[in-house]
Amino acid sequence: MKATLILLCGLALASPAAAQDEPKLSIRPFVMGIAQSFTAKETFDAVFEKHTQSLFGGGVQVVLWDRFVAEVGASRAEMSGERAFHSGDQNFRLGIPLTATITPVEVTGGYRFPLWEHARPYVSAGVVSYGYTETSDFADAGENVDTRKSGFVFNGGFEFRLHRWIGASAEVNFSQVKGILGTGGISQQVGEDDLGGVAARFKLIVGR
Repeated sequence: MKATLILLCGLALASPAAAQDEPKLSIRPFVMGIAQSFTAKETFDAVFEKHTQSLFGGGVQVVLWDRFVAEVGASRAEMSGERAFHSGDQNFRLGIPLTATITPVEVTGGYRFPLWEHARPYVSAGVVSYGYTETSDFADAGENVDTRKSGFVFNGGFEFRLHRWIGASAEVNFSQVKGILGTGGISQQVGEDDLGGVAARFKLIVGR
C-alpha cells in the first residue's frame, strides 16, 4: 500500500511537470515542398503536357497548448506550355508559347491529436486564394490572364519531432477553387473550371 501511494504521488507530480514542458503558445515558421495533381487534368495535359506540378513555399503556424493550430502559408509555381484548343474528341497544341504562374495563399485552423509523444496526427480546414497569371508573346492584351479567386482547403497529416526545436510533417491537401478556369479557351471547351486539386505536402518546421 505504501509503495502504491508513493507511485500515485509520483505520477501526480510528474504530469504537471510534463504539461509545463510544452509551451502554451508556440510560433513556428516553416518551409514546404508540394506535389500537386490538378483537378483540371485535361486542360493541364493539353497546355502543359502534364497535370502535376511542384510548388515551393512557406509560412508560419501558431500552436496553442500543443493542440490547436492556426496557419498561414503561401507557395508558388511557374509552368511553361502552349496554347491549345479542343475539337471533337482531341486536343491540339497551337505552337504559341505561354507561361503560367500559380500563387496559392492559405489560412487554416485545426486540431492536433496528442496520441504519441513524438508524433501528432492533425486535421485542418480553411480558405485558399489562388493567384493565376498567364502570358503569351503573341497574345492580345485581353487574352492574357491576371486574376485571383478564393475557395476552400482541407488538410490531414502527421507531424514528427526530429529535435526539441525541429519538426517535420507530411500531409495530404485537397483544395477547390472555381472561377479562374472555365471562362475561355480550352478549359471552357472541355468544361473544367476548378484550379484546385489533391497534393502531397512536406514541411520542415522550426519551433516547439
